Formats: sequence, C-alpha cells, structure tokens
Amino acid sequence: MEKFKRNNTYLSLCGLNCGLCSMHIGNYCPGCGCGPHHSCSIAKCSVEHGGLEYCFECNEFPCNKYEGADKYDSFITHRNQFKDIEKAKSIGIEAYNQEQVEKVEILNYLLENYNAGRQKTLFCIAVNLLDLQDIRKIMAEIGAYSGANNLSIKDKAVYAASRLQAIANEKGIELKLRKKANAGK
Repeated sequence: MEKFKRNNTYLSLCGLNCGLCSMHIGNYCPGCGCGPHHSCSIAKCSVEHGGLEYCFECNEFPCNKYEGADKYDSFITHRNQFKDIEKAKSIGIEAYNQEQVEKVEILNYLLENYNAGRQKTLFCIAVNLLDLQDIRKIMAEIGAYSGANNLSIKDKAVYAASRLQAIANEKGIELKLRKKANAGK
C-alpha cells in the first residue's frame, strides 16, 4: 500500500506494539507502514481518512473494524491493544514510545542472553503484557541469580521463563497467544 507511510514502528496505527512482535524482531515484518501492507484494511482506512497517524484520532473510533480485535491474537498479542491506545493518548506518544524503546531493549537482551531457542514468543508476550516496573524487577532478579550461579544458556532460559511466568500468574496474565478456535477451517 504505497500511500500508507508511518514513522512510528513502536505503536502501530491500530494500537499494537510492533516493536515487540516476533515477526518484527525476526525481520519478517518491518512494522506498520514501513513495508507492503496490502491486506491491512485498517491501513487502507487510514489513507481514506486523510492519513491519520493513529486510529484513535478518527471521530469514528472505535469502528466496526475493531469488533473483537482484542479477543484473539496474530503474531503479537492483541490483549492490551485498547489499554495501550488509552495509555498512549493519556501520557502522549513520545512518553509511550520511550517506554516501548526500553521494553524493546529488554526484549533484545532477553533474546540474546536467555533464549535457548524456544523462548522467543514467551519473551515477546511477557514484555508486551507485563508492566515495565515488573519487567525491571524480574530482569534484576534473573541477572543476579544467573550471574551468581554461572548457569548454562538452557538453565538461564528456564529460570528467566519461570520468573516471567510467575509474575504473570501473580497478575492473572496468560503468556500464550490466543488463536481462534476455528482457525484454518
């Protein structure tokens, strides 16, 4: 979609955190508005509405394109989509992006130092859904524990995943992507 361009690769037009998506991190997707998004009806709608930077700027938001948007996930979790939109509106895009930059840095650190090959999706979801303060606390804890115990990458990965899962359980957050029951039928 040639007319659809964006500068913000952290928060998409529709409120997803592109910078924390496994597809973006794996270089399979450049992020919202930075590549061919020919099948995105929301991007097409943005162009039709004068190139709005975020859907929440539209008088019709949330429109029928958002019906059930937060019930299922794609490559990235949609659970906090509306919460993140509200947060970006309330604290401002610049402050929101600063938090996302820190989350992306933490995610990259986890993937480089605590991924034994099977934690990428879990780490992406955890960093996306958990509050930044909780993530900072867990990062300090896993850094201290793994540094003091000279763990293998596999043991570090298991420990990091278990600590992220524990804080998620404590907060009532499920760290799994939710797929439609009838997907592929």
